Amino acid sequence: MRTQETLVMFGIFVGITLVVTYLAAGQSTTSRGFYTAHRRIGGLQNGWAIAGDYMSAASFLGITGLVAFYGFDGFMYATGAFVGFLVVLLLVAEQLRNTGKYTMADLISFRLRGRNVRAVAALSTLVISIFYMIAQMVGGGAVVHLLLPQLSDIVAIVVVAALMLTYVFFGGMLATTWVQVIKAGLLLVSSVILSALVLVHFNFSIGAMLQAASAVHKAAGASANLLNPGLLFIGSVGAWNLLSFSLSQALGTAGLPHVLIRFFTVPSANAARRSVAWAMVLIGIFYVLISFMGLGAATIVGEQQIGTRLYAGQAISYIAHHPEQADKLNADLVANNYIVPKQDSNLAVPLLAAHLGGSMLAAFVSAVAFATILAVVAGLTIAASSAFAHDIWFNLVRDGKGDETENLYVARATAVVVAVISAVLSISLRGYNVGFLVGLIFAVAASANVPVILLSLWWKRFSGGGAIAGMLGGLASSIGLIAISPVGMGPHAIFPIENPGIVSIPVGFVCAIIGTLVAPDREAQEMFGQLQVRAVTGLGAEI
Repeated sequence: MRTQETLVMFGIFVGITLVVTYLAAGQSTTSRGFYTAHRRIGGLQNGWAIAGDYMSAASFLGITGLVAFYGFDGFMYATGAFVGFLVVLLLVAEQLRNTGKYTMADLISFRLRGRNVRAVAALSTLVISIFYMIAQMVGGGAVVHLLLPQLSDIVAIVVVAALMLTYVFFGGMLATTWVQVIKAGLLLVSSVILSALVLVHFNFSIGAMLQAASAVHKAAGASANLLNPGLLFIGSVGAWNLLSFSLSQALGTAGLPHVLIRFFTVPSANAARRSVAWAMVLIGIFYVLISFMGLGAATIVGEQQIGTRLYAGQAISYIAHHPEQADKLNADLVANNYIVPKQDSNLAVPLLAAHLGGSMLAAFVSAVAFATILAVVAGLTIAASSAFAHDIWFNLVRDGKGDETENLYVARATAVVVAVISAVLSISLRGYNVGFLVGLIFAVAASANVPVILLSLWWKRFSGGGAIAGMLGGLASSIGLIAISPVGMGPHAIFPIENPGIVSIPVGFVCAIIGTLVAPDREAQEMFGQLQVRAVTGLGAEI
């Protein structure tokens, strides 16, 4: 791929988004403007922004790569994420808009009073946001390094962090919203173009594409049918992995902080519902297109060719340092003029674009992927900043007495700290499929946040003690199980299932219920009726 074209594409997108940030800067001088864009975002616009938030690098790069490598099993990542929005639409969106202000903790603290409840809710938001940002930055590093090999993926991660900070620091929620809208539009356009080119390759015959996908080449001359299940979720715990993953995907969306705070940006509950409806339409279209791109990458590019490619001197140097692979790599170098030392499913989309449309289309698609990462990371940074500045600093440390200037200063300082932490952790997790990483984060969100949100809204006896126990229990069990699973310990895993949701989500609910029974709260029960009236009718809601 040609460096000059890539730099031009990247420069155009970054230039447009910086102009948007400059125009939005004047609207982000207060807490209300910085966190919620003054609640002036319309339902349609917010729907596109939610879609932009949700159609992340994990979807565009990660899930497409999983479809290319694992076919039917990889596509389960797309369907699970889509189903999750039904939970948001039916149980959370309207109620959250009517009862919250800036953060998820506002909803929980509406009737569950106490400093500890808000502190634990903020901690949960910070942990989930940082972990989600890590997955996005890993994808950003892979894409930039592919297009600009002279830049290491470490430098690419630092560039993503710096640009994301610029959007959030100066433009707040308004700039972040418009960046997400622009990015969602570009993402759909590039997905339509790539899917159309895949169909052109097969003479507009979906049957021919599926036939090719039923016998793709794997390593060592083997072949596989991507249309059949059982390529990813395999072994004695394969079914448990699939069940655990599906449960996490279905519930995790309702616990993602950067998605939840989008409902505070609209003027009414009706606009919140329209936001979810529009988001579901856009995301549904996108996930259908992912199946075309994933199967196209598998059948046209080939799994063995998806990864960072080394040419000429770099290839010769690599072969010299790996004599045990010399015969195969020399043959590849002669046949293709490059070698792929290590497969990387995150690169399926840009390599498909390069194969079908040349370097110009690859540069455009990669710039869109880069934009996707920037937009999602910016949204996550807003969520993390508001959790610390509004929940911890303003409400707990300053007991609600801080002024606007101090609040904004803390929010922006938090953004810097979160960016640095995420960048450092991202560098250590390079090489993982970003779709897989995000699947783990869905499990953490579903375990820590969702039980408490649902029980706060729908169980009269629910107490502050139950909220604290549920969030800490879900958070600790999900992260702990990941640490002792094959993800954290490889072949020495103590917990055999990669996704912890099947255990940690029930743990979150059980801890919340036990905590409530052990520490009942009469005041919280008395507030339940007031919460219901406000959640359903919007009376007294922030406008």
